[in-house]
Amino acid sequence: MRLVGHRGASPVSETRSRMMRGKLSRLITILLAGFLSVPLFAQDSGGSPPGRVARLSVMEGKVSLQVAGSDQWSEASLNYPLTTGDRLYTDQGGRSELQIGHSAVRLSEGTDLTIVNLTDQLMQLGLGQGTIRVSVFMMPPGNSIEVDTPNGALALLEPGNYRMDSDPNGNGTLVIVNRGSLQVSGGGTDQRLERGQAAKLTGSESVELEMVSPPSSDSFDQWSRTRDHRLESAASAEYVGRGVPGYDDLDEYGRWETLPGYGPVWHPVAVPADWVPYRYGRWMWVEPWGWTWVEEEPWGFCPFHYGRWALIGPRWCWLPGPVLVAPVYAPALVVFVGGPNFRIGVGSFAAWFPLGPGEPYYPSYHYGGDYLRQVNVTNIRNVTNITNITNVTNVTDIRYVNKGRAITAVPADVIQSGQPVGRRVLRVPPEVLSKAAVIPHPLRGDTQDSVERFSAIPASFRDQEPTAAGAHTFPRAAEGDV
Repeated sequence: MRLVGHRGASPVSETRSRMMRGKLSRLITILLAGFLSVPLFAQDSGGSPPGRVARLSVMEGKVSLQVAGSDQWSEASLNYPLTTGDRLYTDQGGRSELQIGHSAVRLSEGTDLTIVNLTDQLMQLGLGQGTIRVSVFMMPPGNSIEVDTPNGALALLEPGNYRMDSDPNGNGTLVIVNRGSLQVSGGGTDQRLERGQAAKLTGSESVELEMVSPPSSDSFDQWSRTRDHRLESAASAEYVGRGVPGYDDLDEYGRWETLPGYGPVWHPVAVPADWVPYRYGRWMWVEPWGWTWVEEEPWGFCPFHYGRWALIGPRWCWLPGPVLVAPVYAPALVVFVGGPNFRIGVGSFAAWFPLGPGEPYYPSYHYGGDYLRQVNVTNIRNVTNITNITNVTNVTDIRYVNKGRAITAVPADVIQSGQPVGRRVLRVPPEVLSKAAVIPHPLRGDTQDSVERFSAIPASFRDQEPTAAGAHTFPRAAEGDV
């Protein structure tokens, strides 16, 4: 079970909830017809978690989240990683965007969307009601994208731009192919739609398909085109693979330079004087990975879940992994420290630091097969001997370059209750820091009770305005910044 945020009522009215339940029941029937067995958290045959997630990259207005296994809603958080079973709802006047590999899924107002299944090869979405646009920039061989509606299943066959409108009153689904092609199936219907075509689907057990003229563009279409242009024109794609969610934000909030011994590196601009990686955000429990860093920095998803960090001169710089490989997502590329001789005041606490260039990442969650190798080689450039990384048997034997220069320590309850870390950072004296030992696991929530307790965001933290002591704004890079 996975919980996050304030547990409260559904974001929709009771009348609409009954309507949506009926629509979703029909949707489930369609899903089961084409996908008979879906694990709650899809993993590979070796028991490893998926290598990609859906990053909540844009939120406008009120956006609510219902995580897999829960019947409660919470206020969504920017940069939160969604996965199989998660459900997103944009209220009236709201919009949101999910970045998933080489695709972007955008929700208009009044839209209810479920991630039915998300693996390294399959993205299956369930549209209960409302409007979405799906932009597919590339479809690697063996990959599949499907959108299931109350009126049929839509298999996207090639890169392109697609729109789906599912009427909340049960009056059918409008499907528009601006570019690309898709296959409509279900309820006795099996038809392909090509570029420039549109069709209205009605019925569920017996689906009727009527070809219609594509409607004129609206503000949602225009907004989506603007977002597409941002992704397609981002200069950072020269250094970061386009399958890494958030690469487009790096242009806006930092600068690239090529340094001897490091190659291309990126550094953020206009960050606080005490800024270090993994200090401004919060820890959340996200299945199947466990403790996951959810960053406050709007640009933070890409450099906090991929690559490595290095202090080069006075600046913290981010080193991305190889450009031409499929990236493997990690919940947080950090090392936790503790041990019997590492004490800060009275009470329990947690402490961590970012991984440096070439340093191995050892997950605290379950994995199998080739996962350990893949999560490292896709996030480290110029790996000359991967065997040295994956064959280490004792993490305490590794000499970590950031251990003495970027430790963040907080009382344990900060992690356990999902509080913003920056508000309660503890000072670590040098003589104590020297006694810090690498520990294999952070705090863990192994029971349902502890997961609920550890991963809830208290309403007091969710609703209050940020303060200078605990939250920061991160200005965009201006022309001439270095």
